[in-house]
Amino acid sequence: MSARAGIVVTGTEVLTGRVVDRNGPWCSEQLRALGVDHESTVVVGDRPADILAALRWLADEGCSLIITSGGLGPTADDLTATVVGEFQRRAMVVDEPLHMRITAILARLTARWPSVDQESIAAGNLKQATIPEGATILEPIGTAPGLVVPPPDGGDGPTVVVLPGPPSELVPMWEAAARTEPFIAATEGRVAIEQSMLRLFGIPESEIAATLRAAAGAGIAIEQLEITTCLRRGEIEIVTRFTPDRQALYDDFANFIADSHADTLFSIDGTTIDQQLAALLTGPPARSIAVAESCTGGLVAARLTETPGASAYLRGGLVVYSNEAKSSLAGVPAALIEEYGAVSEEVALALAEGARTVLAADVGVGVTGIAGPGGGTEEKPVGLVWCAVSLSSGESAVRKLQLPGSRQLIRDRTTTVIMHLAAQLLREQSS
Repeated sequence: MSARAGIVVTGTEVLTGRVVDRNGPWCSEQLRALGVDHESTVVVGDRPADILAALRWLADEGCSLIITSGGLGPTADDLTATVVGEFQRRAMVVDEPLHMRITAILARLTARWPSVDQESIAAGNLKQATIPEGATILEPIGTAPGLVVPPPDGGDGPTVVVLPGPPSELVPMWEAAARTEPFIAATEGRVAIEQSMLRLFGIPESEIAATLRAAAGAGIAIEQLEITTCLRRGEIEIVTRFTPDRQALYDDFANFIADSHADTLFSIDGTTIDQQLAALLTGPPARSIAVAESCTGGLVAARLTETPGASAYLRGGLVVYSNEAKSSLAGVPAALIEEYGAVSEEVALALAEGARTVLAADVGVGVTGIAGPGGGTEEKPVGLVWCAVSLSSGESAVRKLQLPGSRQLIRDRTTTVIMHLAAQLLREQSS
């Protein structure tokens, strides 16, 4: 057994979904990289009793390390440090050197607003400098210090690492926290934890479940691997965690998946289709791409630009929602739209060719469809989408989709199909 850790994410805004938690997953991956087994993540609101209950539960579960994020600001609802002090049975004391450092930081920040309530600023400053006695201070990135709070003197229990909520402050503090003596002591006995990911496209999750049963039936001891499957953006991700001594077992499992799903497995090293398409476009040979989108409204272009370095190959994008825009911007003949309808194979291909021509690109992408919730007909229902990719060398590919789900899901799934369609056509051209 490796050392075990829990994570407590605080904040009513996170609990209610107004803010998406990014700290929990990030800290979880850092723990794995250190060889620490992540037990659970608990999300609680800004209620001291709930924070304290979460800490006690994780301690009862055998966690030797607990990470908290959030609740270190200057306002009355920021109570994490106080609750952690109570949990560790440590008195709250003002650290005067820290108080002075925060005062200097605030002086710089408030210099531009002379009318600000200095009394309130001073009270918040004092609050942030009040810490559990015996805690190791992690220097503030903003105004909130992080803390590493060991168990009570002479007692046992988990060490608690208290980190601020903003990721821009939490992330830089992590390495400093991991170097502290209490952190190292709490993670004694940690072991390496490997993690690998396989990605598949064009296969239902139920078929992967059948494959896992078949692997076990073939004598592969998959129960000795921690395997999770997830459907995300229309792709299946198979994430496996294992200790290094089980590498050979994982290789047998990965080979079984590859043999069973050779036509749908597109990534054995965790690379995304976005990264793979970027590599195909950067070459050699180097190729440029342009898009003309109707129902996705710019989401394909946005997804292309999520990959760093996209300026090397993305020419631009046209959002051509109306029929008039399809004709005037992407050069789709009005007669073609009149004959086949805006949502059709012919118009999708014309959009791809138009984007490529108008923006002088090597690869053109066209998308047109009905994302809903209204606008569908019996002949062309909601979820019908036509995707097309056109190359300057003359090759093209078109795909018809009938996607279930909400407007958001239909539009997002369409971008995934486009990425795969473009990558497949480029691979075929290069082969």
